[in-house]
Parts: sequence; structure tokens; C-alpha cells
Amino acid sequence: MKEYKIIGNELKNIPWEDKPEGCKDVLWRSSMNPIIPRDLLPKSNSIFNSAVVAFEDGFAGVFRVDDTRREMRIHAGFSKDGVHWDIDEKPIEFIGDIEQVSEFDYAYDPRVVWIEDRYYVTWCNGFHGPTIGIAYTYDFKAFYQMENAFLPYNRNGVLFPRKINGKFAMLSRPSDSGHTPFGDIFYSQSPDLIHWGQHRHVMEPRGWWQSTKIGAGPVPIETSEGWLLIYHGVLTSCNGYVYHMGAALLDLEKPWKVIARTEPYILNPRHDYECVGDVPNVVFPCAALTDEATGRIAIYYGGADTVTCLAYTTVDELVRFTLENSKL
Repeated sequence: MKEYKIIGNELKNIPWEDKPEGCKDVLWRSSMNPIIPRDLLPKSNSIFNSAVVAFEDGFAGVFRVDDTRREMRIHAGFSKDGVHWDIDEKPIEFIGDIEQVSEFDYAYDPRVVWIEDRYYVTWCNGFHGPTIGIAYTYDFKAFYQMENAFLPYNRNGVLFPRKINGKFAMLSRPSDSGHTPFGDIFYSQSPDLIHWGQHRHVMEPRGWWQSTKIGAGPVPIETSEGWLLIYHGVLTSCNGYVYHMGAALLDLEKPWKVIARTEPYILNPRHDYECVGDVPNVVFPCAALTDEATGRIAIYYGGADTVTCLAYTTVDELVRFTLENSKL
């Protein structure tokens, strides 16, 4: 019997590999990693930090693709099994003619979430510096761009999968125009996805693996114990930034209240595809699929800012680990 419960939908075809015998880690990597190589497309330099959701009888996603010019754009893709992907060679061309907003310099690190009647995409949008772009789609073929959520500078905009107290809710991390040697997670809410306010502080960096900056990862997972947030934490080493993965539980109705937060990381750069690449020593989570019936969780993450990878856990294992290894 499951100890904790995912509040969501059944996903019978969720990608899955059983925990290897003898594995003591709370997350375990797919044996097929990296599931998306850097050169899947003819002109891709790298494909990473991408977002995946269940769609029809398979899966759809929005993928960060840096091309061989090193231009950063996001592309749509489809998969039957969540592992093998057919990604459009052309970047998404957004529908909409919003003055200034429709002209942007770059797009990267997307997230995707289903809310009520459509899929919403958020991404880091180049508008006189990084900010949070928002668009929606019904079919992953036509994407309708909306107003940016915030002024520059901001990154890691992640929508919650339902309204909270009647309002849309988003986590984000105010930043700067560069590689941001700081960063806390904040909560904001909106009646219409255009006007954002009532900002609340959620979490700040703290010792060791998450001492430089933190940022929300996949869309928060609603559970019986609170919102399960998987996030990244950054350590500044003598050889540069090192990106890790952590987990926290947030109050269901007041998500700026942190119930628990892992003191140890739950995943760190360890394999070659995480340690060697365009940006070494990076695991960067952007999406998670869940199955309410089994409690299974499949986490998609970028490896070394170069490839896309997959790791697995269960709601029982991850929530228990978070509660038992928490330091607030």
C-alpha cells in the first residue's frame, strides 16, 4: 500500500524502469541515458533542459535546441513512449502580434503544464534581458503567445497545474542579465496570466550544494503531503558552477510556506553525460510525469547543458526522503 498519494491522473504508459538491485539512491537514472543526444537534429548543437507532458495516447514536449550558430530556440516534439522523440527541425513560430513582446532575442529552458482546457508553455524569453514568456497551445502545432509575465530580469518561471485560491500561480527566480551568482525562489499569482502580483518569498539558497542560487524545476506535483517541488541548487566550486537536484514540500494552499526541504541533494552530476559537455557538471530538471495509480515519477533533466536525460523515483520514496532529511 502506498504511504503517500499523488493527486492527479493515471498514466499507464509512463516511462519506467524498476530500481536497480542494490541501489540505495532516492532517484535512479534511465539505462538509456541520454535519451536525446545533442545531434538528433541536422543543425542541433545541443538539446537539453526540455519539458514533456502526456498528450493524447502518447507524449508531447517543448525542447530547448541550441543550433550550430548557438542560437537558443524552443522546438515542439512528439513521442509514443516518452523516450524516443521526433522533434521539429524548425523552432516554434508563435502566433500573435503583441507590440515589442512578439520580437524577442532568444528562448530557452521551457516548462509545459495543462491547466483547465489547454497547455501553457513558459520559458526564459529574451526581452531586453531574460524574463518569463508565456504561450498556450491545444495541439503542440499552433502556439499563441501572451504577454510576458514579469519585467527583466527573471528566470525559471514555473506554473502550478491548477489555480490556487481562484488564481493562477507561478514560481520564478529574479536574476540579472548574466549568469546570476544569486537567486531565491518567489511565488506570484494572477487572475488572468497577465497581471501578476501578491509576490511571496518561498526559499533562499543555503549551505553547500545549494549555496549560490536555486530555481524551480518541473511543474510542482500535488501530493497528499503538499506540493512536491523538484528544484535545482548551485554550488560555486573552484572550477565553476555545479548544478544539483533537490526536493521540497510546499503548503497546498499557501505554497510560499515550506513544509520540508532536503538537506542532501537527490541527484548530482556523476556520469560522463552530466559532467562533460558544453557546460560541465550540470543536472537541470525541467519536467516530471506522474502516475497517480502507481505513484511513479519520471523526471526529465538536462545533462551538462548538452543532452536530455531521464531519472525515476516514486512518490513514496521521494516524499519520505524529503521529510526524513529536511532542514528548514
